[in-house]
Amino acid sequence: MNIGKIIRDLRKDKGLTQTQLAQKISTTQDTISLWELGKSYPDIINLIKLSKFFGVSTDYMLGLKDF
Repeated sequence: MNIGKIIRDLRKDKGLTQTQLAQKISTTQDTISLWELGKSYPDIINLIKLSKFFGVSTDYMLGLKDF
């Protein structure tokens, strides 16, 4: 599983739009979209923000471990 799909699945599980998620982690909807499409990847700071927000490990976010 790639990080974009993981982000999308976690976002949808929380019932959030890309815009809402972007606001929660202080980024833009365009950035979330690019991550989910696999056209770019979160930097380490945003990876940590995402993992904390979703309550999962960074290893999980990177597809290295199960939840």
